[in-house]
Amino acid sequence: MQAEPFDVAEEIARLSAETAGRAGAVVTFTGLCRDEGGRLTALELEHYPGMAEAEIARVVEEARDRWPLSGVRVVHRHGRVAPGDGIVLVLTASAHRTAAFEAASFLMDYLKTCAPFWKREHLADGSVGGWVEATAADDAAAGRWEG
Repeated sequence: MQAEPFDVAEEIARLSAETAGRAGAVVTFTGLCRDEGGRLTALELEHYPGMAEAEIARVVEEARDRWPLSGVRVVHRHGRVAPGDGIVLVLTASAHRTAAFEAASFLMDYLKTCAPFWKREHLADGSVGGWVEATAADDAAAGRWEG
């Protein structure tokens, strides 16, 4: 959890160095703030400190139990994020690409639907919009990992 922007290249280099010789693939997902067709000027991300980190650590361990990962890194921002800025970064490393892709997808599906974050829209007209909920498509994507 951090308020400041993350450096994708630096995070990839760090994970690649940590997993050198063991990883044959590093999968990277970066979630960006959209402007929703010019409607938004920012997203405000709130979380409960301690709880959010513990939940992310828990789901990272679940990913490690499901797939043979040699490394995982999840970076999630909080505070005000402008369109074009990174909100979340998920990196997974494994000996083979399939495990790395599946684990990254699993982690993002969890973060999108279940992680203890709340997003509020700041609108171009200067008003503050509502809280953003996960969509039915997000819930359906997360549902494939159950069972």
